[in-house]
Amino acid sequence: MAFTATLESSGHAAKITLTGELDASSAQIFKEEIEKAAVTKPKHLVLMLQELDYMASAGLRVLIFAKQKMGVDVDIYVVGAQEMILETLEKTGFIQGVIAVDDYDSIEVENV
Repeated sequence: MAFTATLESSGHAAKITLTGELDASSAQIFKEEIEKAAVTKPKHLVLMLQELDYMASAGLRVLIFAKQKMGVDVDIYVVGAQEMILETLEKTGFIQGVIAVDDYDSIEVENV
């Protein structure tokens, strides 16, 4: 499945929906969306991962870039990540730097 990353901004949240397989060849696409999101200066970065099938270490590096680019005041939500991706986040310790949730409550996130 081809990788796509789609950015939407609403309220104080920037939401990026990822689909397909995030690997070295597609990581730049994700990074560009992170950079676009940072311009909007959101309070929350929401990563919708329900349709992300695979994430290689290149994807993890972009997540680390996102954390650095957004700064410590921006909460990063990981929504609906598949078990394999959650395991990767846990094993690398990156899960400590994000808020992992099963479902997205847009009202709570966008208006906080």
